[in-house]
Amino acid sequence: MNDIWSERQLTKLVQRKDDHRSPFQRDRARILHSAAFRRLQSKTQVMGSGQSDFYRTRLTHSLEAAQIGSGISAQLRNKYPELSAALFPNDDTLIESLCLAHDIGHPPFGHGGEVALNFMMRNHGGFEGNGQTFRIVSYLEPFSEHHGMNLARRTLLGLVKYPQTLDQLSNNKSPTIPDNFRQLKAADWHPAKGLFQDDINTLNWLLAPLSDADRQLFQQSQQQENAHSKTLYKSLDCSIMELADDIAYGIHDLEDAIVTGVVQQADFEQYVIAPLTELDDSWLQQLTQELSAQLFSQKTYQQKEAIGGLVNYLITAIVLVDLNKKLQLTFNEPLLRYNAKHPPNACKVLQIFKRFVFDFVIKRTEIQHHEYRGQQIVMELFEALASDPQRLLPKNALHAYKQAETNGLNSYRVIADYVAGMTDDFATHLYQSLFIPSNTLSRHDLHG
Repeated sequence: MNDIWSERQLTKLVQRKDDHRSPFQRDRARILHSAAFRRLQSKTQVMGSGQSDFYRTRLTHSLEAAQIGSGISAQLRNKYPELSAALFPNDDTLIESLCLAHDIGHPPFGHGGEVALNFMMRNHGGFEGNGQTFRIVSYLEPFSEHHGMNLARRTLLGLVKYPQTLDQLSNNKSPTIPDNFRQLKAADWHPAKGLFQDDINTLNWLLAPLSDADRQLFQQSQQQENAHSKTLYKSLDCSIMELADDIAYGIHDLEDAIVTGVVQQADFEQYVIAPLTELDDSWLQQLTQELSAQLFSQKTYQQKEAIGGLVNYLITAIVLVDLNKKLQLTFNEPLLRYNAKHPPNACKVLQIFKRFVFDFVIKRTEIQHHEYRGQQIVMELFEALASDPQRLLPKNALHAYKQAETNGLNSYRVIADYVAGMTDDFATHLYQSLFIPSNTLSRHDLHG
């Protein structure tokens, strides 16, 4: 691997006796031991966090994505031995690290919290979960004084799904500001997907090894219909991480919904089995004959066999694509030139499952009620904290706020950092502490 991709912003590292770990093994350790990673155990994945000890949280989702990502990485090394030495580390630690960290920037209450923070930050740089992930690993987590986890450049590159700043991607059509928070329509305030202008120096450092032509191409974006612009390209490692994330979401999260009775077998057969049988794939034709019966069986081992078979199909189908040849591009950097992708049939299979989870789980009224409630909590907390930060912010956040003001930086970003870092439970308790009358102080009030 080119040494420039294993470099860190802070080059002086603590040397520990007999530490023979690779750069990516050190990165994985920092991610696993971070507070942001631990908080995922109490953040909503699909079902509401805390509603049941069975449901997947963002923590268990990230662990499953890491296992899937490891499988994808191993498959690609085996399929493409001629490219393996140039493109892949010797083990799967890098991809595991990316999958473990990919969701740590997501705020409490899923997309409801993201919409709420984007609305509250509308005049201060916006908010987006992937941008917050970048900010956490490169600035906020206290493994170093100024550079967060101080991850290797290649690890940081792999976490960047959208390599452009929000101000370059957001459309300028600001929706009508509602009279009060309860009238806010989430669909009007979904953020563009990108990084914060506040973190532009880190982005510039990250992309410094690229030629001007590669950087310009890598950061290209395209206007979406009646929406924000979206970047077109991502690194090889990011493409593997995204596939692992999508498989975990489309297949494993479906398991929650089936076992808990959220989705019905008749709907599954109409909207999943029927489209699958239309695909020209002999293995799929064989799989679909028993898939519905296995997934909705009362015998757990049959459900596990079906889930395992689907995941294996989606992992082993993945191929390495040369974007220069496929799309007539001109990337010089191999980490940008090659991406992991699904061939057409496997891509359609995953889309069928993801669409089903979205339509029959995410869009359920109960789930949307939970997101809406969280949306209100996040907006009211932000408003309160911003109204009197000297009084309401805890010591560490207040110190960061004062530093931002002193240095002429975006102090509102500090409030967004604090709220985004909350778990669902912490945000709920803080809301109750601030806004619901009580005659007694709780342990939460005393210890913050």
